[in-house]
Amino acid sequence: MFSLFKKKEAPHDEAYFPFSTDVHSHILPGIDDGSPDVATSLELIKGLMKLGVKESIATPHIIGDMYRNDSASIGNALSILQKALAESSIDFKVSAAAEYMMDDYFLSLLASEAKLLTLKDNYILTEFSYAARPDNVEQTLFSIITEGYRPILAHPERYGYFHNDFKQYDWLKDIGFSLQVNLLSLTGYYGKGVQKAAHYLLKNDLVSFAGTDLHHARHMEMLSHPESRSTFQKAFEKKGFNEEL
Repeated sequence: MFSLFKKKEAPHDEAYFPFSTDVHSHILPGIDDGSPDVATSLELIKGLMKLGVKESIATPHIIGDMYRNDSASIGNALSILQKALAESSIDFKVSAAAEYMMDDYFLSLLASEAKLLTLKDNYILTEFSYAARPDNVEQTLFSIITEGYRPILAHPERYGYFHNDFKQYDWLKDIGFSLQVNLLSLTGYYGKGVQKAAHYLLKNDLVSFAGTDLHHARHMEMLSHPESRSTFQKAFEKKGFNEEL
């Protein structure tokens, strides 16, 4: 099991959190369905810091029919948040990439050879629609790899159409996706089916990345809840995240 980032030691009472760099969050202000404003972003970041997180790579949505963010809109939101952190003397590093919905708009970006926003090097964070299983998975993956990118599939445990056959997760990894699990999926926050799928992914060493997918205060409350602490301690006791590639 591996990740992009070298593990950093968290304080003893925060050791249940499996990483110090969060690779999936929606903490940029006013840009998607995550934080609506700077004040909220700062509160979410303070919550992450209490959990031992030192750095976040914000990943706002890019969805063709909903959030047509780009490097300019994301860069502007990032600059606003970084300035607010500095003015508030909050020692927290935030950078930005994106979470790309693999829709027609995404395919058009690939075809145009537009430079995509990466987590690090050539890694991009991608997602499927929740509505129905995509029928062009291998073709889309081929296009991504052909353009020189390495795709990380966000929260595969949340796609209900995979729940009738967990071996599809093995297939996704085999064909070239790295898989990223949401921490809250392990707690049952999204439902028992998602919880079961998340534990399957961890148990079978299919997970390469973990993230908060943090959007709002309710997520933060659950991430900080004592029962979540216990769940994370058990789930990640023998798992390694945030290790050097």
